[in-house]
Amino acid sequence: MSEQSISINLVLGLLWTITHLAIGFLHLWSHLFYNLECYLISFGLLRKYHNLHLGGLKYLAIVVDSKEAKSTANINQLFCWLSTMGVKYVCFYDIEGVMKESFEHAMNSSRDRNEKEYFGIGANMKDLHCTKRAMVIDCLSGSDGKEGIAKAANLLCSAYFNGDSHGDGKREPAFTEADMASALKAVGFGGPEPDLLLMYGPARCHLGFPAWRLQYTEIIHMGPLKSMKYGAIVKALYNFSNKYQNYGK
Repeated sequence: MSEQSISINLVLGLLWTITHLAIGFLHLWSHLFYNLECYLISFGLLRKYHNLHLGGLKYLAIVVDSKEAKSTANINQLFCWLSTMGVKYVCFYDIEGVMKESFEHAMNSSRDRNEKEYFGIGANMKDLHCTKRAMVIDCLSGSDGKEGIAKAANLLCSAYFNGDSHGDGKREPAFTEADMASALKAVGFGGPEPDLLLMYGPARCHLGFPAWRLQYTEIIHMGPLKSMKYGAIVKALYNFSNKYQNYGK
């Protein structure tokens, strides 16, 4: 190789290294600033976060990795925080149904198939002594998504084959989004669409949460459940309350 080629490679390598260092530094600074802001919010030192206006948050979804969903103390703390913030309706989802099974055994009162009014999650959990308000919790698992779509598809197919269109003049089925939404509702798997979804876990995805309920949902990744912060939840709810969404037709 010529001296000129070697010099060019060295310069390009140096620029590449400097770029990566700059990006890494900005990422580290952003992470430190975010954590500092969360701690200041938790201690009530940032005035703008004192009053949350949650009128637009009618339904909140929480997605948690199933391994972390087994940490009952963290889940109890999370529900406690949400209750004190004034959240009224929460949909909790983990793909293996860890919390769904716990609620079915621990809660005596139910509002619907899996909807529970929360005042604590059983005597085996640590009492956190927080100020709790009435909060309805709907527990879902991965089976709700698969079972729901299968039952809805079966209903649509049954309606098609048993309808007036059978016989020689039978048309090809053309199911619309509205048809599927109506079928899901008819088989009991429709459910309200969350306004905001908070994801806890290593993956930046909804882990199989029923996709038909996420058309206009704001999705925020919150990091691991074990490192959850009160200030981070307040910040997420505050940012959501200050957003304006345009819904197309």
